Amino acid sequence: MKTFQKIIFASLFLPLVIGCTEEKTFDASGSFEAEETIISAEALGVLKQFDLEEGQVLSANQFIGYVDSVQLFLKKRQLEAQITALYGRKPNISAQLAALEVQLKTVNLEANRVSNLVKANAATSKQLDDATAQVAMIEAQIVAQKSTLNISSQGISNDATPMEVQIAQLNDQLEKSKIINPLAGTVLSKYAEQSEMTAPGKPLYKIADLSNIILRVYISGNQLSHVKLGQKVTVHTDNGEGGFDQTEGTISWINDKAEFTPKTIQTKDERANMVYAIKVDVPNDGKFKIGMYGEINFL
Repeated sequence: MKTFQKIIFASLFLPLVIGCTEEKTFDASGSFEAEETIISAEALGVLKQFDLEEGQVLSANQFIGYVDSVQLFLKKRQLEAQITALYGRKPNISAQLAALEVQLKTVNLEANRVSNLVKANAATSKQLDDATAQVAMIEAQIVAQKSTLNISSQGISNDATPMEVQIAQLNDQLEKSKIINPLAGTVLSKYAEQSEMTAPGKPLYKIADLSNIILRVYISGNQLSHVKLGQKVTVHTDNGEGGFDQTEGTISWINDKAEFTPKTIQTKDERANMVYAIKVDVPNDGKFKIGMYGEINFL
């Protein structure tokens, strides 16, 4: 009787055990990654300030620090002083023509007076001709003087133009001496420290926006016809308690070329298979980390 009861109990309990130990199946698996950006220096000099730590969350256009720019500033001040001195030699055209314009006004009055006297037969035609010639001579002097002064003024402006371009270049270099974070994200790696020497193109730090992380998974050729851009999928990640957390993701990229299965796949036979990589955008509240493994099921 006891043996019979044991058999009955085993027959009832065994399916439960099998059900609990049955592994969950997934359509594809892979690991999380992010769009990483390496921010490099744009100026040569010593990092005088570099307020940055790994794991720090930065906003777009946030000021991080600056590269020593004293010499650039002094060079700019020197050029500004040279331009000021150069423009100080620029002729005042109206002031230098003022005397000739007064003379022109006087001889015009004289020519009008003589013209009236000629009409009244109180002056000769020669006197009128002499007065008219005097007016023409002063007008010619004014034109010649104005041309000379304009050429001199333009020459000074031309001499100042290269210096103004150099100042614009220095202003650009001074702006590039400031380290401004270009995009919002989390600092993944820091490659430089304050007081170190840096140079244009030298990496300073790596940043990535982790608010929306990417799960790169691999599917077989047979599965390729069942996926499309914008398709929703269920993302599964280990919850640390033997189960899985579920999150909805969206397929954002499908590779159009087949590749060998990544070497992270354990067996040699599976690594020999050809697969297609796809990217799934997953909203991240902070629980997903770069390098974590995840699986998906197609909805």
